Amino acid sequence: MELLQDPAELTRILLHELFHFVWLRAANARRRSYEDLLESELGRGARGELGWSAERRKLAIRPRDRRERSRRWREYACESFCDTAAWVAGRRRVHDEFTLAPRYSEARRRWFEALLDQEELAW
Repeated sequence: MELLQDPAELTRILLHELFHFVWLRAANARRRSYEDLLESELGRGARGELGWSAERRKLAIRPRDRRERSRRWREYACESFCDTAAWVAGRRRVHDEFTLAPRYSEARRRWFEALLDQEELAW
């Protein structure tokens, strides 16, 4: 019932769940492109995330997971994608779970905008 009192939070959660379907339908190249973005962030020492589900998984990532694209890494990438998509598509700009630095958040926004700007979305 609490979610009914907070439409922005309900929207954020629903968008996150919806984007799980988008991730599953995305072409391997699209998923890898997003993983490359995450790799770049981690290489620059980015901390935080745009949702607790991704942040919890990010904290468990080890260098070997990244190198081998382990299940742990791929689950992190998926959750990060969904949290980021919900942040991009949603209206909420401030939330306790939004802990990723603005420079990284904005780079992710640009990644999503570039994806949507492409004439042909070969998911």
